[in-house]
Amino acid sequence: MSQPSRSDKTDLPGGQSRMERRRALMRFAWLSIVASILVIALKTLAWWLTGSVGLLSDAAESVINLAGGIMALVMLGIAARPADHDHQYGHDKAEYFSSGLEGALILLASVGITVVAVNRLLDPQPIEMPVIGLALSAVATLINLAAARILLNVGRREESITLEADGHHLMTDVWTSVGVIGGVAVVAISGWYIIDPLIALLVAANISFTGWKVFIRSVNGLMDSALDEHEIAEIQRILDDFGRRHQVNFHALRTRQSGARRFISMHVLMPGTWSVQQGHDVADAIENAIQERLSGASVITHLEPMEDPRSYRDILLDRD
Repeated sequence: MSQPSRSDKTDLPGGQSRMERRRALMRFAWLSIVASILVIALKTLAWWLTGSVGLLSDAAESVINLAGGIMALVMLGIAARPADHDHQYGHDKAEYFSSGLEGALILLASVGITVVAVNRLLDPQPIEMPVIGLALSAVATLINLAAARILLNVGRREESITLEADGHHLMTDVWTSVGVIGGVAVVAISGWYIIDPLIALLVAANISFTGWKVFIRSVNGLMDSALDEHEIAEIQRILDDFGRRHQVNFHALRTRQSGARRFISMHVLMPGTWSVQQGHDVADAIENAIQERLSGASVITHLEPMEDPRSYRDILLDRD
């Protein structure tokens, strides 16, 4: 069996190791925390001035954003730790706990908004000082929008599910604020106080859907789900190319995702007359080719003689 690929020690573009780049992501969690504190202050003031249930619900969701940002900071710190004796595959899965909490907090926020909105729906109230309240809420929304876009872009580029989840959370807050601002504006102009809680209910339904998607993605990650279909197809193209050029075959290809890490294993069927050196050279080339295409990949190959019937007994995932 050839050695696993050395993705933890390999330098990445810019001269940074994978672990250094993971640690660098923590500053973006701080961005989320600072943005949430500013937004909470602005939205709380807007609610205090207007008495709008929509603005109150909006402020409450931002408190959950702050809690999610703090959790993201903690989990990114854990995920950036190198492999040790007790966690020999690293700590990347810590990101899924943060992402799962983010999804749960989004769902919790939607429930809270729904409860407050229903109460106000049964007892409509007028809105005071709407212009100042809307202006404060608009500034808070722009802060959230800027922070969300940064987190989503960095999260996708660096394959950090924690930053992506935090970005989605902030983006749901943006849409909540847009809906609330629109509702409060209509109420202020028309005097139809019932619109305020109705808008809050619609926003709650929207963010529930987002929270559920984030939560399910985290659960799938903790369950060691396979790589995306397009990534598996890319691996298969590499194997097909090696098969044509070196007259080798493959089976028992298995993949799993763990945070930003990808774990890939396979059996390589080679002529039994090959020397150990020949087999090792081809297997090493296969590992390097996959790692060049898929960042953060740890590839393990197992060599088998294609003429031996025993080489075909261990193809199934669960072997007797």
